[in-house]
Amino acid sequence: MKKDTPSHSSLSNDDISLFRQTITGAKVFKQDTHRFDTKPKVSQAKQFAQQKKQAQSEFFFSDVYIPDIDTHGTVKYVKPGQDTFLAKQLRRGDFAPDLTLDLHGLNKELAKDELAGLIHECKKQHYYCACVVHGIGGGVLKHKVPQYLVQHPDVIAMHQAPLEYGGRGAVLILISLPQSDEFRR
Repeated sequence: MKKDTPSHSSLSNDDISLFRQTITGAKVFKQDTHRFDTKPKVSQAKQFAQQKKQAQSEFFFSDVYIPDIDTHGTVKYVKPGQDTFLAKQLRRGDFAPDLTLDLHGLNKELAKDELAGLIHECKKQHYYCACVVHGIGGGVLKHKVPQYLVQHPDVIAMHQAPLEYGGRGAVLILISLPQSDEFRR
């Protein structure tokens, strides 16, 4: 099927000559051939920070190492050399979390990165207590998150969160801070 194209016969000679007079001196545009990169450039500082975060998460959180903690019952852990009363304080809700990390919808690798980032941010902001919400779901993160946290040298205590912070679907953790260990209230 042919498209209807205007023919010169539908325009009068006066219209054609008027059109040609108005476009005299017009030049054909040269096409700009600049092509933009589809990937945004990542600054070196951002790239370095991502590599450092990834290296920290790979170093601290191993899938091979399985610590001797019960992840099927009530999750509790106190680092050797620390007061065992910390677990009871976490269970009772004596510590309110300063940060909360929600891991819903993440896989194990992303969860490791986020956990490393949480601990780093706690140390940076001088937060002693944080809540990690892993959910219950299929139970993969419910079992893996405590195993990862036990491996980190800055986690000094961990306990299943009280109901107001997530219950069986979350854990409260205490972080050792570099300048002061005065985390008891």
